[in-house]
Amino acid sequence: MAIYLVGDVQGCYNELTALLKQVKFDKKIDVLYLAGDLVARGPDSLATLRLAKSLGNSAKIVLGNHDLHLLAVHAGIKKVKSSDKLSSLLAAHDIDELMDWLAAQPLIQKIPNDNRADTTSYNVAQNGNCAYMTHAGISPQWTLNDAVTQANFVQSKLASNERKTWLSHMYGEKPNSWDQATTDIDKFRYSINALTRMRYCFIDGSLEFTEKESPKNNCTSNLLHWYQLSTVIDTTRWVFGHWASLMGKCSHNNIFPLDTGCVWGNHLTMLRWHDKKYFNQVAIKNIKS
Repeated sequence: MAIYLVGDVQGCYNELTALLKQVKFDKKIDVLYLAGDLVARGPDSLATLRLAKSLGNSAKIVLGNHDLHLLAVHAGIKKVKSSDKLSSLLAAHDIDELMDWLAAQPLIQKIPNDNRADTTSYNVAQNGNCAYMTHAGISPQWTLNDAVTQANFVQSKLASNERKTWLSHMYGEKPNSWDQATTDIDKFRYSINALTRMRYCFIDGSLEFTEKESPKNNCTSNLLHWYQLSTVIDTTRWVFGHWASLMGKCSHNNIFPLDTGCVWGNHLTMLRWHDKKYFNQVAIKNIKS
């Protein structure tokens, strides 16, 4: 039995299945963690969602910003972008079933310390050097308990009968500081932004949304990457996607960035958890026959 973690798939179904074949993934005994953004911009978001759903309990998913945007499009809140290549997905006969399944997925997953796939416990006080996965990271203004509590709060709203109402509150960049999130709507929006959109933060830990470059290319003195500011990651390992320009590189020992821009023609990255071995699949369109 092995635990595998994979970065942003974004509809790159062929690359995902090639990676699963490469590691000889067996859904009867192995577990696959997906770091969010299963859909959008790649060629086959429909097959990607169907595959993830078909794995049942052998797939552990966190929602990314593109997944949440898809839910809003399906709910009629936003219009689909042609660049997201979602037409076949939205026209699928099982679209409602897929969206109900997607909306029920969490924004945070606990990764076991060993090879057991029991991720049901969120006992923060006894976790020790535990590990978690979210799409973007953890807000520097949060404790681990804050992150788990707020992720569960968002999940409960998205899985409720009021999904459309809550999705309509999702868009916007304020509040960008946790101490300014005074209402449930504020907390919902801030939590989604922190868990699925964050890259850089201001020095006070508040969220910044425009800078996407890798740290080595960023010259803005008043910005730091979120993991420079978070104290949670001193004792907690964190797996995330979202930040393709990092290309899987980070100087912090407890950080595991997995988005390596497959949808942009780079490669899809998978990490085997127990021995920290990486597997890569070059974007299929770049493979020479």
